Amino acid sequence: MTAKQVTSKQRVVDHGEVFTNPREVNAMLDLVKQETERIDARFLEPACGTGNFLAEVLERKMAVVEKNYARNQLDYERYAVLAVSSVYGIDILEDNVAACRERLFEIVDGHYNRLYAATAKEDFRAAVRFVLSKNIVWGDALTLKTVSDPPQPILFSEWSAVNGSLFKRREFSFKELISQASMQELPLFSDMGEEVFIPLPVHEYPLAHFLRLADAG
Repeated sequence: MTAKQVTSKQRVVDHGEVFTNPREVNAMLDLVKQETERIDARFLEPACGTGNFLAEVLERKMAVVEKNYARNQLDYERYAVLAVSSVYGIDILEDNVAACRERLFEIVDGHYNRLYAATAKEDFRAAVRFVLSKNIVWGDALTLKTVSDPPQPILFSEWSAVNGSLFKRREFSFKELISQASMQELPLFSDMGEEVFIPLPVHEYPLAHFLRLADAG
């Protein structure tokens, strides 16, 4: 066990917090390599810590975004937001949540600044931060509720790119997703034509330009 895997012995005792080494992270993600390189493939880490898994997933997605869309800044920005919107995390410790959000933001912003330092847009950065504020949740994946007073059901936003630069946002109850999918033993999505479980959103937002997601929210 290395120093990087443990913040403190007390946190290990209280929360079982032990971070996964990069070598193990990459080995596990390589098992689903094609999905990690698909921009809109969704990943959820229910005990995300500071984001060891999610950071590597996002790095892989951003490499694909750069390879395919770097020649056009608006296209790059759109697909970068889509990549960010596909990673989700829950952690019971507030400092981990803050660190994870900032770590993922810095990954995107680092790539962005390297490519478009002279023409960078604050609206893009605001959109990325807003999505991360909704996707990385301070909560308990066992109780399916937020860590707040009083606790609230965890809600996750689905972000879908439609009609060019427009995004559609819908919120779903994490409890409903887990309980219904488990009870029915049906997949959420299928390309094979069989019956699937289609969850119902608890809230839908109007279509919004991807650079105005924070305003729409």
